[in-house]
Amino acid sequence: MASEDFTKKKLWGGRFTGETDPIMHAFNESLSYDKRMWAQDIRGSQAYAKALIGCGILTEQEADQIIAGLDQVGKEWENGTFKAAPEDEDIHTANERRLKELIGAVAGKLHTGRSRNDQVATDMRMWMLDEVDVLVKLLKELICVMGKRAEQEVDVLMPGYTHLQRAQPIRWSQLLLSHATYFLYDLERLQSMRSRVSMLPLGAGPLAGNPFAGLDRKKLAENLGFDSVGINSMHSVSDRDFIVEMLMWASLFSVHISKIAEDLIIYSSSEFGFVQLSDAYSTGSSIMPQKKNPDSLELLRGKSGRLFGNMSGFMMSLKGIPSTYNKDLQEDKEPLFDSIDTTKACVQILTGVISTMTINSHKMRGALTTDMLATDLADYLVRKGIPFRETHHISGSAVKMAEDRGCELSDLTLDDFLTLNPAFEADVQKVWDPEESVERRNAIGGTSRRAVHEQVEHLLARCQ
Repeated sequence: MASEDFTKKKLWGGRFTGETDPIMHAFNESLSYDKRMWAQDIRGSQAYAKALIGCGILTEQEADQIIAGLDQVGKEWENGTFKAAPEDEDIHTANERRLKELIGAVAGKLHTGRSRNDQVATDMRMWMLDEVDVLVKLLKELICVMGKRAEQEVDVLMPGYTHLQRAQPIRWSQLLLSHATYFLYDLERLQSMRSRVSMLPLGAGPLAGNPFAGLDRKKLAENLGFDSVGINSMHSVSDRDFIVEMLMWASLFSVHISKIAEDLIIYSSSEFGFVQLSDAYSTGSSIMPQKKNPDSLELLRGKSGRLFGNMSGFMMSLKGIPSTYNKDLQEDKEPLFDSIDTTKACVQILTGVISTMTINSHKMRGALTTDMLATDLADYLVRKGIPFRETHHISGSAVKMAEDRGCELSDLTLDDFLTLNPAFEADVQKVWDPEESVERRNAIGGTSRRAVHEQVEHLLARCQ
C-alpha cells in the first residue's frame, strides 16, 4: 500500500500528505487494547444513527441500513472473524471502516456531528457501567460467603489481636465479619459511583456541542441507559474523573483485600495453625516437599501495589492537561482495564479461598489465655462501683503478680486479690470463662452471639 493511500484512509488524513512514521502509528494506535469496547462502540453508534433521523441527516431507511451493518460488524467481533486493517487506529475507526466495506457510502453519514472525542468518552462510560454491574455481583457473592460462614461457625472462639499481641477473646465470626464490613462499604462506594459514571457525553461533538438541530440528547441517553446528559460539552469530552474514581476505588478495595490476606497468611502459619487453605489455592516448594504456601493470599496482598500504581500513574498523566480533549487521555484505558480485570480476579480468588479453607477451632480456643481477661477483671470491679481508671490499675497489678509468680492470672486466689482491693469476692473466679467474656459484649457490633447474628443479618440483607 502506498504511503499516500495509507494516510488518506485515516479519518483525519485529508490535509496530510506526508508519510506516517510506522513507529508513530504504533505509538498512536489503541485498537490493540480498546477493541474490548467493541460492543459498547456499536451500541453507541446504533443509538446515534437513530438520533440522526431527528436531525434530518439520515432517513429511517439509511439508519436501518447502518444499524443492520453494525449488527454484522458485531457478529464478526463476537465470533472472532473481525480483521483489523493497517489504518485502524482504534475501535471507532475499525468499526466505521468495516461498516463502510459492508454497506457502502451511507456509512460515512454516521459520524456527522460526532467526534471521536465524545464517542470514546461515551464508550468508556458504557463499558464501565457494564463492569460496575459485574463487580457489584461479585462483591455481593463474596460478602454473602463470608456472612454465611460466620453464621455457621459462630461458636468458635479465638484470640483477638491488637499490635499482633493477644488482646481479648472474640468469636472467629467477628473477625470474618470485620473484613466483610470493609467489603460492604466498598460495595456501597461502588454503587454510589454508578450515577456519576452514567452521564452521557455523546452529542458534545469535539468540544463545542452538536451543530445539528433536532438531536435529542435526552432521548439518546434514555436509549443507551444513561441516567443523565453531560451539561457542558467541553467537560463532557475531557472528563476522566469517573475513571480516576474507579482507580481510587480499586486501590482502596485492594488495601482491604491485602488486609484480610495478611491475617489469613499469619493464621495459616505453623506458629498459629488457626486456618488451612485448600490445595486449590496453595502451592508447594520446588525444594522443600513439606511446604504448603499460601500463594493465593500473597498474590492478593501483592496486587494492592499494582492497583495503587495504576491510580497514581494515571493521576500524573491527567494533572497537567489543558482543556479539552488531548491525546494524553488515551492513557486512561490500559490502567482502567487492568485495574478492573485485576479487581474482578481478586474478588473471585478471595471468594474461593474463604469458601474452601478449613479452620482449627481447637487451636483457636487453645490460644486463649486468662491474661486476655484482664479487662474483664477490671470490669468486674467497675460493677462493684469502683471507677474504671482505678480498676485498670488494680487489674494491672494482678497481671504483674501473676507474671512475678510465673502463673496464670486465674491461678491467683481470692486472698491474693484481696491484697489488691477489698471489693473482690469469691465470684471473681467467674471472670475466667472466655465464653462469658464474649457474651458480655452484647452491644450493637459486639462479639456476643446475638450481636454477631445481627451483623450477619445486616450483611446478607445488603447482598440480595
